[in-house]
Amino acid sequence: MASNYAKNQPPGFTNQIRRAGGSVGKHIAQELLKTGKHTVTALTRAGSQSELPEGIQPVHVNYDDEASLVSALEDQEFLIITLSVMAPPETQLKLVGLNWERIRAAFDEIEKTGVSSWIALICGFWYEHSVVLGQEAFGFNFPEKKLTLYDDGNTKINISTQVQCGRAVATLLSLKVFPENEHDQSLTVSSWLNKPVYISSFLLSQNDMFESWKRVTGDEGDDWTIEYEPTGERYQKGLERLKKGDLRGFVQAMYSRVFFPNGDGDFEHKHGLANSILGLPTEDLDEQTKNAKDMVDRGYSYMTNRN
Repeated sequence: MASNYAKNQPPGFTNQIRRAGGSVGKHIAQELLKTGKHTVTALTRAGSQSELPEGIQPVHVNYDDEASLVSALEDQEFLIITLSVMAPPETQLKLVGLNWERIRAAFDEIEKTGVSSWIALICGFWYEHSVVLGQEAFGFNFPEKKLTLYDDGNTKINISTQVQCGRAVATLLSLKVFPENEHDQSLTVSSWLNKPVYISSFLLSQNDMFESWKRVTGDEGDDWTIEYEPTGERYQKGLERLKKGDLRGFVQAMYSRVFFPNGDGDFEHKHGLANSILGLPTEDLDEQTKNAKDMVDRGYSYMTNRN
């Protein structure tokens, strides 16, 4: 994509993304369909019984068969990868057609081709999902009404809801790909080619989350047992669990690292957010906490029913 304007593109070029395919997350797919502008195709593993939202075109693929992937992605204009962090690392590499282990190296190689570009959505952890994920994540142990705080529980990190992520992707892919010409100042997808897009729903600490939980449920602070653990120690314990084959240790280490009190988890003050420019709404924290409570009440488990 060396030409920066729509007027310089080859014959047949359409300055809108119409076809989006890939390993599509539920909320992203639904928001894309709402626009009425996109044909959405979902890559699913051959034999998968997963139910897709109405309106999604499924294509069954064999991730070990390059021809299967090439055929599935033919004529697609945008590939959205929303794989679980527990997915085998080689799966994502097969989707982008590379053999590098680190995503930065993958981005570099994509750029070198001169054919494709990448855009990374940086949204932080998903709020409702992380609240109910377990003690290793945001520290909540609901059956025992116990909360483990990283350090003093006041470190703030950026967090997004799944719906907000869906809105961001749908809005981005509804933009023109390039400005029409050098006089066109409108927002385009090309503004983020080979760059990250930073969005967020909230900048929150664990204590902020707990206060919201108490407002929603009517719980009192005395109803809960509060424990404190240094973030560095918690991170190391997670790594040790992972070395022993305990995948919950990976979750513990991952979340602990973001809560380091050095500001790494607060990306809105480091990089700024695209919320305003993409027209993303301001969400209600207690409403999203209520959604998390509903997930707890219905026995949601990420490992058994990811919905």
